Amino acid sequence: MDITQILGYFGALVIGIVLGLTGGGGSILTVPVFVYLMFLNPITATAYSLFVVGVSATFGAFQNIKKGLVDFKTAIIFAIPALIAVYLTRRFLIPIIPSEIVTIGNFTLTKNMGIMVFFAIIMLLASITMIREKENCDSIISKPVKFNYPLILIEGIIVGVLTGIVGAGGGFLIIPALVLLAKLPMKKAIATSLLIIAVKSLIGFIGDVQNFEIDWGFLLLFTLISVIGIFIGTYLSTLIDGKKLKKGFGWFVLVMGIYIILKELI
Repeated sequence: MDITQILGYFGALVIGIVLGLTGGGGSILTVPVFVYLMFLNPITATAYSLFVVGVSATFGAFQNIKKGLVDFKTAIIFAIPALIAVYLTRRFLIPIIPSEIVTIGNFTLTKNMGIMVFFAIIMLLASITMIREKENCDSIISKPVKFNYPLILIEGIIVGVLTGIVGAGGGFLIIPALVLLAKLPMKKAIATSLLIIAVKSLIGFIGDVQNFEIDWGFLLLFTLISVIGIFIGTYLSTLIDGKKLKKGFGWFVLVMGIYIILKELI
């Protein structure tokens, strides 16, 4: 095992710690760690990321279920279109994307490059959400849940497709949707989003199991280290202000997103 792989497994621990500390966001690092430290191709990296994100979010979801923070009805209504979209994306859309998407002069946009650039754009959007998060968001008053079914359907499909393409949880899209479309208070929105992320990520991964062989030994070890990180992060969350940390992490994700775009295109 060389130094790069050691850094990769350390990255798995960091991903878990950030998830435990902030309740989300850490999974956005999973694909870059797989691609740049473990040297996996982006297609495999996004598939493995779905598994890591799904398992990690499951642990967070169970903790929130114990606290009574998960709104199951909202989760089911939102998750159904997302589940269908993420499965179809991984099972059928990803395999049919051509290896060379477009050629302009001497520049060729390959499938792997396109996925990483698209992922970096998602990172930039996620970073802005984390940086701009309001300090008083937990004070939103709980109101009766009212569903805007057409918008929830559209949002679920969009989140499902994005999750399928980039292998990230999409919490930065799900949480605002639950607050604005289902009128959930912020704490319930965060808790409910973890359950949605867990289920749809694992369903998306099932779509990949049928497409190529999975290195289960490596994937389970990486996931185990990430889960250990979640417990460490959960403990540290009692000592560290998670909101301030999340804003700082948002700036780090912003820099990483810009780095990936420059690395892939230049």
